[in-house]
Amino acid sequence: MNLNATLIAQLVVFFILGWFTMKFVWPPIVKALDERAKKIADGLAAADKAKADLVLAEKKVVDELRKARESAGDTRAAAEKQAAKFVDDARAEAARIIAKAREDAEAEAGAAAQRAKEALREQVAQLAVAGAERILRKEINAQAHAELLANLKQELQ
Repeated sequence: MNLNATLIAQLVVFFILGWFTMKFVWPPIVKALDERAKKIADGLAAADKAKADLVLAEKKVVDELRKARESAGDTRAAAEKQAAKFVDDARAEAARIIAKAREDAEAEAGAAAQRAKEALREQVAQLAVAGAERILRKEINAQAHAELLANLKQELQ
């Protein structure tokens, strides 16, 4: 066996294998590695963008919450103001109704007192006529009787 021939054959096979690997095997491996590196870089960029978007979203949420609290405070203040106005209106309406009821009661009482006075005058007049009739023991005619009652009424007023 010749050491030089074996060494040369091994060198030739090695170089053919190296050339074959460099020509056909290595490019797909490098391409796959490049694609994987690109995917990782894209993922990292997307993660950074998502973090930035999250920070912006948190700021927006804080601003919206602040605005919502202010709006709720304004709405609550307006509702309290409107409720106070309703209460004041209701109190004023109740006071008006009470005053009208008092006026009506006083007017009704005055009218009832006036009717009672009139009825009392009428009865006093009738009693006076009846008493005078008994005293005189004679009958007074109806027209004279009515005139007497009218005169007595006028005098009592």
